[in-house]
Amino acid sequence: MADHDHVGEGSGEHSGLTTVFEGERATVRRLRKAKLVVTSGPDGGKEVEISKARCSGGRSIINDLVLQDKAVSGTHFEIAVRDDGYRLRDLNSRNGTYVGDLQIREVYLRPGVTFRAGQTNIQFQPTQDVVEIELSKKDRFDRVVGASAAMREIFASLEKVSPSDLTVLITGETGTGKELIARGIHNASPRRSRPFVVLDCGSIPRDLIESTLFGHEKGSFTGAVGQHRGCFEQANGGTIFLDEIGELDINLQPKLLRVLEQREIKRVGGDKTIKVDVRVLAATNRDLRSEVNAGHFREDLYFRLSVVHVELPPLRERREDVPSLVQHFLREVASRRGMTLSFGQDAMAALVSHSWPGNVRELRNVVERAAALADGPVITRADLVFGPDGGPSLIAAHDLAQAGATAARRAAAELSGVELPPVSSGPAIFDPALLKPGLGFKQAKQTVVDAFESAYLKALLDRNEGNITRSAQEAGLTRYHLRELLKRHGLTGQGE
Repeated sequence: MADHDHVGEGSGEHSGLTTVFEGERATVRRLRKAKLVVTSGPDGGKEVEISKARCSGGRSIINDLVLQDKAVSGTHFEIAVRDDGYRLRDLNSRNGTYVGDLQIREVYLRPGVTFRAGQTNIQFQPTQDVVEIELSKKDRFDRVVGASAAMREIFASLEKVSPSDLTVLITGETGTGKELIARGIHNASPRRSRPFVVLDCGSIPRDLIESTLFGHEKGSFTGAVGQHRGCFEQANGGTIFLDEIGELDINLQPKLLRVLEQREIKRVGGDKTIKVDVRVLAATNRDLRSEVNAGHFREDLYFRLSVVHVELPPLRERREDVPSLVQHFLREVASRRGMTLSFGQDAMAALVSHSWPGNVRELRNVVERAAALADGPVITRADLVFGPDGGPSLIAAHDLAQAGATAARRAAAELSGVELPPVSSGPAIFDPALLKPGLGFKQAKQTVVDAFESAYLKALLDRNEGNITRSAQEAGLTRYHLRELLKRHGLTGQGE
């Protein structure tokens, strides 16, 4: 199988997307239109215009090019219009995608090339028509920061969509800021003063998800000791954010679809129909089209959720935003510590060149940890600690960064409601062995931080009876960040 083959130049006259700059600032993006023409197969003669950044083909109604060929998968292939050309990608189809005799995973197309999906041959034909894509004049949307053309294109779309009641599906890798985008949409809407209710579909036990969504009546099942209003009722008049929607059990998806279409719910064990006025936002890091192919996600629900589809790019594809994000996070840390902090050139160069598998969340964690471990007001490359998850730290959520281990002990004691033994007796939070010769300052300090995190998290969970959402709200963290911290320290919590 060919992987990342280049059919044609993928640049110059074959570029699909062109960004126009004034100085160093992008002013507009121009998309060169193209079309797909079915040259043979059951849909011979059918055409579809490519006038947006992504175009997909397959048997499902969710595609732009809908094919009747039974050898074609539900969502078979995708063409992404990029700065470096038109990229054809097979979407894990059942029978593969071919250019000539080569089965491909991903290729760049040149004008006139024909590819095959199932028994259908499709020709790619660029045109001379150009679509101008508006960029926002702002470098942020609510709390999401980004001056790159890719992010400002998203901001421009959100500025138009937010005042409406349109359903929005937000996709992207873990850590790209999907929940922040959802909160920004709510805050920019007429519903901003009404509830914003978050449900993590991946954290609720299967036997409780229906009750959590729609509520239940007293005695409707074992443990239902009273009436409960579900998330849709709680969000009435406002917005519900269905996070990790790809984790929703297939058997519950028809009920969610019915709510989206009819805007009414029934509590578990109840007969009364309750009208709800709720805007629905959803997010996932999964490719729901592949989930539709695999039979794990209903295509009609996907179609209903993706009225507007916002795909957030990974940080590695918008490295020009790293410096501004770094400064944004550093200002937050510096204001909490009441001092001026800055990054040296060597540190900033390392941050820009890093691959950021954990995306913006990882970057934030690295900045916060570096600010806590730095010996002076200028953070150097030696202060940066990169890891598989960016080394998440609770430094942003407590007084440790400002007052050190003493404040850490006090905070943990207040949370747990117990009195910690004095330092001299060697408590878990601070070990006098850290003062022994030969142990570096940063290593000793990080050990204290790690010990504090573990004690803080245990006390936090105990205080909130293991509830992740309440714990995250109290700590001033996102639920994602808290779950990663719990995983790092071998702890577990519960859902809503």
